[in-house]
Formats: sequence, structure tokens, C-alpha cells
Amino acid sequence: MEMYGWIDATNRILWSYLLIVLLLGCAVWFTLRTRFVQFRMMREMVRVLGESANIPEAGSGAHSGEKHISSFQAFAVSLASRVGTGNLAGVATAIVVGGPGAVFWMWVIALLGASSAFVESTLAQLYKRRGRDSYIGGPAYYMQQGLGLRWMGLCFAVLISVTFGFAFNSVQSNTICAAWEGAFGFDPAMTGIVLTLLTLWVIFGGIRQIARVSSIIVPMMALGYILLALGVVLFNIGHFAGVVELIVANAFGWEQALGGGIGAALMQGIKRGLFSNEAGMGSAPNVAATAQVSHPVKQGLIQTLGVFTDTLVICTCTAFIILFSGAPVDGTVGGVQLTQAALNLEIGPSGGIFVAVAILLFAFSSIIGNYYYGEANIRFITTNQAVLFLYRLLVGGMVLFGALATLDLAWSLADITMGLMTLCNLAAIVLLGKQAFLLLQDYTAQKHAGIRNPVYVRGRIPELQDKGECW
Repeated sequence: MEMYGWIDATNRILWSYLLIVLLLGCAVWFTLRTRFVQFRMMREMVRVLGESANIPEAGSGAHSGEKHISSFQAFAVSLASRVGTGNLAGVATAIVVGGPGAVFWMWVIALLGASSAFVESTLAQLYKRRGRDSYIGGPAYYMQQGLGLRWMGLCFAVLISVTFGFAFNSVQSNTICAAWEGAFGFDPAMTGIVLTLLTLWVIFGGIRQIARVSSIIVPMMALGYILLALGVVLFNIGHFAGVVELIVANAFGWEQALGGGIGAALMQGIKRGLFSNEAGMGSAPNVAATAQVSHPVKQGLIQTLGVFTDTLVICTCTAFIILFSGAPVDGTVGGVQLTQAALNLEIGPSGGIFVAVAILLFAFSSIIGNYYYGEANIRFITTNQAVLFLYRLLVGGMVLFGALATLDLAWSLADITMGLMTLCNLAAIVLLGKQAFLLLQDYTAQKHAGIRNPVYVRGRIPELQDKGECW
């Protein structure tokens, strides 16, 4: 009990005060310094997303025989980790605790936080390194090379490897098994064994296998969920304006102000929005660094789009499904059960089956995306292949463990390690932010000069002359 009390107190300080202020402050600062890059370059984000890296681009630094992944594949892997059970359960929790107004503030923080995602992923591209047959990189690498602080990179690498590879994957596995037991009566142990074998098959295939699987699963699951939500919206089109009005009214209404509801809505919206899209946390840059592009800014733009996709699209789908359904949001039902109840009201008993399938796709994609974050950082800590082999086996073991265990303690501890990991990353991107701004200026200057596909080579920007070994 004493241990639980210490953990809860630490998490309250980290996530209720310190990290909220820092994440929001950095988001506003980067938005201003990039001159609202997440808005003014929206069209460019969509354009570069479809570019392939199968044919090396000019200035990308590719060598013959190297096997790189495309911008879209990198986007899919990072989105696979972002989009998980939190999109089904986290939004529901935010609405229950903070009211419908939490959805509005979730939108706001996604719009602002996207600038943090741009900065960290651009830096990851600048400081990426060549691995055995593909690029590697992430916060640990720009902490070591950009700041000259290997100890800081090692701390980050350990924290993210434990948080994403072990704790979060256990939670995802647990959620899948619980959902399938409820919907189909499947034994969690058998589901866990199948899930573990699938996980090991994917992760032993390396980043290209992970990228291939993610590029199939992520679009399929996202499109299916969006189509379902669109169907719910169209079916309830007469209530659409009323639901939007409810969200805005609860975010700013007099009744909420007098009752302190605005504060609750604001806090829940910020927390769930930031934690869902992971902007500024240092997770997505690990895969952003692996893409082959002609300019670091390209991947920064693509990862910015990932934030919008996660929060403005997927999370909004969940919010509309709940609010249209009329399901009780008074706390009697919460988490994924609320989303399931809402779908049951909208489409009948098949709603529970759909949620179980959706959770399988969402959570499994998160498992393989989370694993890659761990792998990238294990490679930073050591080049010993035996250690990486052991890490893969341990990840598989934690997936099986998650299927059979109650994970309250693991989740609470993961919150602490994730919080510390985020503090490390925020400090690094604030100190290195100027370099991302210079790269953005170079990219926009080339676009204004009529160059469709800007190219960056080392030495092009005097301040970055000795930065970026792959350029």
C-alpha cells in the first residue's frame, strides 16, 4: 500500500502539474517559432506523405544495397503506436471525467502540439545514423550527437525501452484478451499464446517487416473506424449541430465555469490529447529517423500529420460515437466499456464484436510499433546482437504476461518512466530547436525558389555544417 501511495503521488506531480505545463508551453513556443508550420504547410504534408523511398532521392545519402523504408511506412509505424486502445478508452474516460468539453480542448492541444512533433522528428532525421542495412535514430541519438550528452541518451533509451517494449505492450495484450473473452468467450491464455507468436513473427522480421505489416493494418483499421463513425454521424445528422454545440458549450459555458467544469474539461482534454498523440514525448522520432527522404523537414511534416490523424480524426470518431448514442457519461460506465455500450446502442449487439475486432487491430499495431521504439534504443545502448535477440524474446514474454495478469502496478510504473522520458526529450528539443527552425527556413526557401522537392546536403546551412553524418 505504501508503494502504491508513492507511485500515485509521483504520477500526480508529473502528469497533473509539471508535464502538462511543459508540454503545453513547448507546444505554444514551437508553434510561434515555426510560424504555425502545422497550419500553413498542411498541403505540403499531404503531398510528401505519398512519396516513395524505394528509389533513393537526390541528397538522401543512400548507399547501394541499403534497404530503407518510405515516408508512408514510417508514418504508418508511428501511427500504429499512437493509435491504440487509448483512442477507444482514453477519450471515453476524458468525457466521463471532464464532460463533453474535454473533446474541444483535445482538439486545441492537437493543433498546438503538432509543432512539437514537427521539431522532434525533424531533429531525428538530421541526426540519424546508418545501421546495418537501414537508418537508425531518435532522441537518444540527437542527445548524444547534438548536445554531446551520451549519458542523457542512455537514460532516455532505457526509459523508453522499458516503457514501450514491456509495460505498454503488456497493457495492450491484456486489453485484447479481455475484449475477445467478452465478445467471443475465448480463453485469455490461448489468445495470449497466438498473440505472442504473431508478435514474435513480426518483430524478428526487423523494421521492414514491421513497416510492411503496419502499412497494411493501420490504414485498414483507421479507415474502417472512420467509416463506422461517419455512418453514425450520417445516421444522426439531425443531431450533429447539437453535439458540436454541446462540446463547445461545455468547454466555455457559464454553468461549467461556476462549477469548476471548465478546469476539469481543460485538464482532461490536454492530458488525453497529448498522451494519445505523443507529441513531444520522444516516441515517434525513433521511427521518423528511419525514413529515406531528401530533406529532414519532410519527415517532420509527415509526423505532424500523424498527430492530426490520431487526435482530430480517430479520437473525434470515438467522441461522436459516444455523444450521439446517448450512452450515460455520468461515470456508471467508463473506459472502453462506454465506447462498447455506445456502439451497442447505435448498431445493436454487433457493436461489441466490432469493438473487439477494432481493439485487436488497434492494440496489435501498437504492440509492434511500441516494440520498434524499444529496438531502436537497444541498438543505441549496445550493438551486441545477442542483447537485441534477448530483448525480442522478453517483449514476446511480456505480451504473454499481459494476457494473464492484472496490470495496475505495471501501468502506474510505466506512467512514471514515460514521464521521465518526456522530460528528457523536452529538454533536448528546446535546446536543439533552433536547428529545426533553420532547416524549416531552408526548406521553405527552396519551395519559394520553385523547387518541388527540396534537397538538403550537409554544409548547406553554415550553422549545421558539422551536423548530420547521413547528409
